[in-house]
Amino acid sequence: QVQLVESGGGLVQAGGSLRLSCAASGSIFSVNDMRWYHQSPGRQRELVADITSGGITNYADSVKGRFTISRDNAKNTVYLQMNSLKPEDTGVYYCNALLGLQIGDRKRFDYFWGQGTQVTVSS
Repeated sequence: QVQLVESGGGLVQAGGSLRLSCAASGSIFSVNDMRWYHQSPGRQRELVADITSGGITNYADSVKGRFTISRDNAKNTVYLQMNSLKPEDTGVYYCNALLGLQIGDRKRFDYFWGQGTQVTVSS
């Protein structure tokens, strides 16, 4: 079964740090673009950061200079290092990835979502 499994959320005071992880597993032959999204209560899911398989990164303006996305291709894992956290960073963080699936002798690409991990930043 192909899946993305996230970890690393929790409760932290404003100004603190957290590191999120998201690992892809299953019958996959490639992991392409990987992204982190943030969803706060009553709001739409928003893109926070993304990283290509070659390591090119992009960030939302709200997190530039505070968050860093990285990946370990050998482990099929993407990370989000979150520093200088603010109360408005509170919410559920989801990873998303474009995976190359091996289905018997066939291959196809599809997007997958992680289950989400809660981040709560207290003021």
